[in-house]
Amino acid sequence: MNKSNSPRIGLHTGIAGGLHNALLKARLLGADTVQIFSRNPRGWKARPLEAEEVEQFKRVREETGVTPVVIHANYLINLAAADEGIREKSVASFREEIERGLTLGADYLVLHPGSARGACESDAIRTCAESLKRACEGLELDSFRILLENTAGQGECIGHRFEHLREISERCPDLNLGVCLDTAHAFTAGYDIRDEDGLSAALDSLDANVKLENVLAVHFNDSKAAYNSRVDRHWHLGQGHIGADALRRVASHPRLAHAAFLLETPVDETCDDACNLEALRSFVRQPDQGEAA
Repeated sequence: MNKSNSPRIGLHTGIAGGLHNALLKARLLGADTVQIFSRNPRGWKARPLEAEEVEQFKRVREETGVTPVVIHANYLINLAAADEGIREKSVASFREEIERGLTLGADYLVLHPGSARGACESDAIRTCAESLKRACEGLELDSFRILLENTAGQGECIGHRFEHLREISERCPDLNLGVCLDTAHAFTAGYDIRDEDGLSAALDSLDANVKLENVLAVHFNDSKAAYNSRVDRHWHLGQGHIGADALRRVASHPRLAHAAFLLETPVDETCDDACNLEALRSFVRQPDQGEAA
């Protein structure tokens, strides 16, 4: 865990040409930390990791000093699914994600809690927790942490209230679950972080439910979707509905300084990864005086 007054900053980046290339790209951009997919995020089947690529990944990580390394679970996984077939495939796929993370020596594995898809919310939360326990059965996680990500609440997704994350975690006490806070998701789920009071209230709620010390990563995104819209649309920093002033308060907030800040912003003709990283750096360098004091 980072003990300094400023968070480690980085981004989600691609693995084309090899997993180690994500580390090289992160370092080229001046990033401290990185998030990757360890396999195709839109397919059930994953190509097994080869010993040579694992060794290369670990070697390049040591050379670049990029840490923590965060893996994002693939998009098909739905541990809360009421459909037994989807749930079984999800449990198997998530176990594979954990095993790949352990093999690579990653620090965290980020997971969306899933979608109820016709079941009631409370049943979906219980199903997610039971699926998590099944996926982890017999594995030694040690310092490797699974992070539940808050969602925008689009469709029938659970996790759009911090209480959901608490309930799932309480049902899995042996797994030592952590949290990944997504700024865009929180905003469109109804946590109004646009002013100091709103941010303070959101952080108080997060702390009351899961303890801020367990918020180990922050997906740092502006939102193209409006407040409380329950729509998941990430956007360039300072160009969305959250805005630069609010995001600066988040990035410089002392209660989040221990977390890894990771961009999941789009790349287009108006702004790319380097552009958004520079915006994040400026937020950390020039903190909001009211919050950082």
